[in-house]
Amino acid sequence: MIYEYQVRVLPEQAASEQGIRRFLSHDKGLEESSIRAVRVLKRSIDARQRTIFVNLTLRVFVNEDPTTEEYVPVTYPDVSGAPEVLVVGAGPGGLFAALRLIELGLRPIVLERGKDVRERKKDIARIRPEQRVDPESNYSFGEGGAGAYSDGKLYTRSKKRGNSDKILHVFVQHGASPTILSDAHPHIGTDKLPRVIENMRHTILRCGGEVCFQTRMDALVLRGDAFVAAECTDLRTGHSRVIEPSGHACILATGHSARDVYRWLHANGVELEAKGLAVGVRLEHPSQLIDQLQYHRREGRGRCLPAAEYSMVQQVEGRGVYSFCMCPGGFVVPAATGPEQIVVNGMSPSGRNGQWSNSGMVVEVRPEDMAQLMSADTQDEAPTGFDDPLCVMRFQEQLERDCWLQGNRQQTAPSQRMADFVNNRLSYDLPRSSYAPGLISSPLHFWMPAFVAHRLQEGFRVFGRRQHGFLTNEAVIIGVETRTSSPVRILRDKESLQHVRIQGLFPCGEGAGYAGGIVSAGVDGERCAECAAAFLHRD
Repeated sequence: MIYEYQVRVLPEQAASEQGIRRFLSHDKGLEESSIRAVRVLKRSIDARQRTIFVNLTLRVFVNEDPTTEEYVPVTYPDVSGAPEVLVVGAGPGGLFAALRLIELGLRPIVLERGKDVRERKKDIARIRPEQRVDPESNYSFGEGGAGAYSDGKLYTRSKKRGNSDKILHVFVQHGASPTILSDAHPHIGTDKLPRVIENMRHTILRCGGEVCFQTRMDALVLRGDAFVAAECTDLRTGHSRVIEPSGHACILATGHSARDVYRWLHANGVELEAKGLAVGVRLEHPSQLIDQLQYHRREGRGRCLPAAEYSMVQQVEGRGVYSFCMCPGGFVVPAATGPEQIVVNGMSPSGRNGQWSNSGMVVEVRPEDMAQLMSADTQDEAPTGFDDPLCVMRFQEQLERDCWLQGNRQQTAPSQRMADFVNNRLSYDLPRSSYAPGLISSPLHFWMPAFVAHRLQEGFRVFGRRQHGFLTNEAVIIGVETRTSSPVRILRDKESLQHVRIQGLFPCGEGAGYAGGIVSAGVDGERCAECAAAFLHRD
């Protein structure tokens, strides 16, 4: 017999299958020897009270061997001679678009300006000793996109745009742990995700697809209002080439940091609009302190609980202030994509066993705020009709450059103790940090945009009142967190997902302004692939 149970157990009971079997034997009256297998379908932690519980949804095989696989595999056919679709970008949007195209019998040609995920790691490692960033191979550009070396969290609140469960199953099929299918906040880990991404590439190649690394798309070739080809540069040789897919369809999944793409689109009359995002800082605490606060006990997580997570949100003067991309047991990384920038992000290995825990702490920014900022800079009345679609991107760029100037024009990040920031005090020393290029004391409360700094200060005060000990000088804020999402939306039709004017062009994922993380970008990639297939089969 196969049974499904929802149970509430202590952490030490949930820590092993043997512990779960013993609980079932006692609580459900099952003979322990009759339980052939236990599969955890869902797992979440309830730490709201002093006694911590783990909520489990279980599938229990009693006197019966499990016959179903832990994941639902996808069959990928050979598409060597099939019609071609160009996929620009090998982040989650592009990779899942390519795999879905193969499912649908189409041949993807994937262009990636960065390097493969292994070579990319070497360029990332050079940021600390050289204090500079390779503009084509970094934490945002390269195989796997911004998620490959900046955490690999798979949690999404989006349920309406597609099948997020399928995205998780495809990850498991390509080597991710099956635990991502059950965890409430699934996470592959920065140490394991590169191998999964490599396996996805191998599937694309084995099925007859093509992947071109260090190939930067410089321009789209249009015939009237229809996509025809892409003008590219081979970054290894400097040679230009034109790539024309036989299907005359292009899925544009270039990510939220490809500012040269936005500039080209805008200069060539491709319809865009400014999009809101959020900016702020990385906040880093000792992980033991976060464990103690979240689990309400001096020993913290102990042996049977994972590193604790938190989620904070507060409205301050009409704008949201909230935690973003929380990385328990992780570290802060330099995520700039070019010269004269400092950008920070967070990541965690699969074990989440580091000394520090961090999150983005950010303030909502809307396009209409740009007019007020311009007015403040010029001391004139706010202009009317301020409709530059790149205005939020320009604000983002300026904030990153200001941070670079404060950081001694290197990747050394300007930083301040948390309580000092709230109280407008310079930090005369800084705590130890996970940020490898190093920190420099700086008055972030003074030089960050006032509407951001003030709201962060008030948000921190509220969070400190909600959780005593959270607002502390043991924590450090590190500037600046700006790449929370795309500052631009590439306009597309709601039904066909094609660009509103250009036939055969399918703006996709985070860079197009239609996703907000690995899973949602993957879902959008699959949807764009389906719409591209429908476009090619329209006759």
